[in-house]
Amino acid sequence: MTKILHNETCPICAREVRAYSRLADKAGVTLTVDGLDDAGAWGVSRDEAARVFRLEEGGVRYEGMDAFRVLWAKLPYWRHLATITGLPVVRQITDVLYRTVAAPLLYGLHRRRQRKASA
Repeated sequence: MTKILHNETCPICAREVRAYSRLADKAGVTLTVDGLDDAGAWGVSRDEAARVFRLEEGGVRYEGMDAFRVLWAKLPYWRHLATITGLPVVRQITDVLYRTVAAPLLYGLHRRRQRKASA
């Protein structure tokens, strides 16, 4: 079984995870989706869970691009992206881009939505 922890309050993240779930169903992959309310069961705070995509497979936990690669490798249409982003130089580049650009940008949008909701 594959479990993912993601920020379901992020419209971009939620849309992407719904697409992964549909593909997983079609491919016969058991995918359990946890949201921010489940962060404690993962041993992280809601805020930490909102910062980075996480996946658990066979008792091993992955974060960031590693989590995406594990998931993509199981899904039709995405397997090639798992392979490409796992190539030595490409791996380093995609890891840095996710860690320094994509994740902080999505987290910043999350914080902005939170501020607007509480105002």
